[in-house]
Amino acid sequence: MKPGRLLLRGAGGVAAAGLTGLLLLAVEGLVAARRTYASSDHAPSVSGTFGSGGGTPLRLLMLGDSTAAGLGVGETEETVGGRLAELIASTGRPVRLDSVAVSGSRAADLATQVSRALVRGAPDIAVILIGASDATHFTTLSDLERHLEAAVVRLRSAGTEVVVGTCPDLGALRNFAQPLRELIGWAGRRVGEASYRAARAGGGVPIDLAARTGAVFRADPGTLCEDRFHPSADGYQLWALALYPAVYEAARSVSAAG
Repeated sequence: MKPGRLLLRGAGGVAAAGLTGLLLLAVEGLVAARRTYASSDHAPSVSGTFGSGGGTPLRLLMLGDSTAAGLGVGETEETVGGRLAELIASTGRPVRLDSVAVSGSRAADLATQVSRALVRGAPDIAVILIGASDATHFTTLSDLERHLEAAVVRLRSAGTEVVVGTCPDLGALRNFAQPLRELIGWAGRRVGEASYRAARAGGGVPIDLAARTGAVFRADPGTLCEDRFHPSADGYQLWALALYPAVYEAARSVSAAG
């Protein structure tokens, strides 16, 4: 979820603050965009087989942005997908983890990711992490909902259980100074609410990551990696634990159907 260039139209909500406030937001946006962020070249592989139990491995697929791709950590086991795969495997069911996530992706990019996923064969469970790039680029909420719902519907139609982690608490990110951090946090909340609606409408299970983990991210800077934007191993573990109950229920559903 690389920040990229923040669109000035997002500053409309603070226009009453006057020209000085708008200039401050613009400067802070440029400073944030020029910082060094975790590189996708150093992201770990989000793939592998977990567990040694018998039976056909459960196929777990990650889709979405850089957080689904594991930017900010160095080992597969430290990513959200790796954490989830380990947790499921600990119940005795082997897991085959894979990913089609791409750093910087927005909801509009999910269509391509779903196509890539289905070419390989429908996974048993798909976990989608999306929204931060849509928030920092101020994607139109109607477009975001349309793209995310369509992606969930396609996966569900293929027989895949879908869990969607909505936009995290962007107000907890320390690469943005105030008042830009507050603006980005507001945009993230709107994206999170829209994503929750879209995931549910498409037949998926939405998990509000901001509500479940935001307070910890705000209190503990160690939940972010060195770029102060992407989660650290501790931050990803928090997300995995928030997502796991829904993923576990999805795994039980797959086992029952099998």
